Amino acid sequence: MSDELRRATVVVIGAGQAGLSAAYHLRHRGFVSAVEQPDAERTFVVLDANPAPGGAWQHRWESLRMATVNGIFDLPGLAQPAVDTSEASRAAVPRYFAGYERAFALPILRPVRVVAVRRADEDPDGDLVVTSDRGSWAAGTVINATGTWTNPVLPHYPGQETFVGRQLHTRDYVRAADFAGQRVAVVGGGISALQLLEEISRVATTRWYTRREPVFREDGFLPETAGRETIAKVMADVAAGRPTGSVVSYTGLAWTPYALAAKERGALERRPMFRTIEPMGVREADGSFTPVDTILWATGFKADLAHLDPLHLRNELGGVAMNGTQAATEPRVHLIGFGPSQSTVGANRAGREAAAAVVRRLRMAVPSTANAARSNA
Repeated sequence: MSDELRRATVVVIGAGQAGLSAAYHLRHRGFVSAVEQPDAERTFVVLDANPAPGGAWQHRWESLRMATVNGIFDLPGLAQPAVDTSEASRAAVPRYFAGYERAFALPILRPVRVVAVRRADEDPDGDLVVTSDRGSWAAGTVINATGTWTNPVLPHYPGQETFVGRQLHTRDYVRAADFAGQRVAVVGGGISALQLLEEISRVATTRWYTRREPVFREDGFLPETAGRETIAKVMADVAAGRPTGSVVSYTGLAWTPYALAAKERGALERRPMFRTIEPMGVREADGSFTPVDTILWATGFKADLAHLDPLHLRNELGGVAMNGTQAATEPRVHLIGFGPSQSTVGANRAGREAAAAVVRRLRMAVPSTANAARSNA
């Protein structure tokens, strides 16, 4: 790790959909590369922990096809090229992102893992110091776009450590064929849980467990109505500093083709959560025993914000109160791809809003600097 403290007006953390959107809008507003032009007036850099372009998409499971994903919206300034809907999203989306980075010559450094963001001093208008495994950056603003993929939710159940079979999370899943002939417990009530349940039930004996009874929408999910209602609910939670729930907790489940296929196969026979885990299986809520070879925890993800802990952004409720994209208690930090902007279209908008807010903050700082100079004359 280099001991040199480099400088940028803005450091963007993460180069997924939200991070690329923010980078584009910074570039569009006249910010230049802090790597190539470190002495320029307005500079930015993007630090990405992944080894290649594509954000979390490069890690998705093999069978997730472009026809199945929940909407990949065009990044600003460059529409997606035509794509074969049968192509794996883990190939198609990273290719699009890589082309986007080249088209706009975005200053992205990778792989760079940010380990902490701290205040340089007590000055509320001073620098933030971004520490990574490849050196540190001082910046007036940090735009955090780290998403959720690296922070899986892993519940603990009594006896879990005694289980002799395999346990894995959604992020570890690759292909259904790995479970052929097995007895698989799929835990989780979200979209990914349904997708994986449907796939695995083709080749294995599955049991589906959820904490709450799943709610399927019978009216479909129309973005112009239910979509706006969902965003409003999430925005209300974020504004109040309440922790946000999963997407499904706001929207309910839709009768997608894969959900219907699982239902027809009898795989949607939901069971309440088991009491305990034993070496060879699980003890059901009614006290009976079910032998299991594998437990798949399709239990979702939470925002990856641990590197921001030194800033103490979380409140007593465990959430982060927000004003737009800015953290309410630390306006130098923007969270995008977070809360109401977790969707791809929301991430695009949040990137634009964060860049605009950075420019407004810089404009407000100019008069005060000029006045101070006159006062000292």
